[in-house]
Amino acid sequence: MLNRQKFLSAIGNFFADPVFVLIRRELNAYFANALAYVFLIIFLALAGTMTFTIGSFFERRLADLQPFFQFHPWLYLLLMPALTMRLWAEERKLGTHELLLTLPINLSTAVAGKFLAAWLFAGIALLLSLPLWFTVNYLGHPDNGVILVSYLSSWLLAGVMLAMGSAMSALTKNQVIAFILGVFLSFLFIASGSPIVLGFLQSWAPAWALHGLANLSLLDRYDQMTQGVIGLDSLLYFALLIYLFLQATIVIIHLKKTA
Repeated sequence: MLNRQKFLSAIGNFFADPVFVLIRRELNAYFANALAYVFLIIFLALAGTMTFTIGSFFERRLADLQPFFQFHPWLYLLLMPALTMRLWAEERKLGTHELLLTLPINLSTAVAGKFLAAWLFAGIALLLSLPLWFTVNYLGHPDNGVILVSYLSSWLLAGVMLAMGSAMSALTKNQVIAFILGVFLSFLFIASGSPIVLGFLQSWAPAWALHGLANLSLLDRYDQMTQGVIGLDSLLYFALLIYLFLQATIVIIHLKKTA
């Protein structure tokens, strides 16, 4: 009986945690208007269109989801900044960020709560695509381990772009500017290791700079994981970028607050 009471008490404390309360607040804000439903519809519609038309899903005659995942970086390039452009820009425009920061939570908790809510929402969008996974299992015998890793890598990629978008949203009160900055920053990290960029720099940049730039590429690490290769360096890279840009968000908000 005592263990049961401790368990229920632990559950109650978890749901009363400031981070969880803020996550619930943000998720309710998403679903309180049409933003959430429009986002989900656009994501699923674009992902489906690219998978079955541009990705030639049926013409390939392969039971896998490679055509589905290969377009995610480019979908996220627009959709993730659209999801984060309101995180702090709207709060600052309405003046509600000051009220938020007067609550019994610290700035780090507020930033983490808002980010995690957006990341969970992106996860919901991915979960809604699970019928595609069921479909390829019905049509053939895919490598489900690779598909599972691909879902994980897609969610991690979304997390990185959301963290970048959070920092850009903290820079301005204008949501459109926050969106443009988020797209630009995400594109830099996606395209940094592309053959076009490296080829352009190869004639004058030193080898160490090219190597470092290639290692910054989100796209290369994402592609490796969607092939089923889980590298510890890639996981640490995604985690480090999320951490750094959330820390940047905290610093920016603090500087704006004291300015």
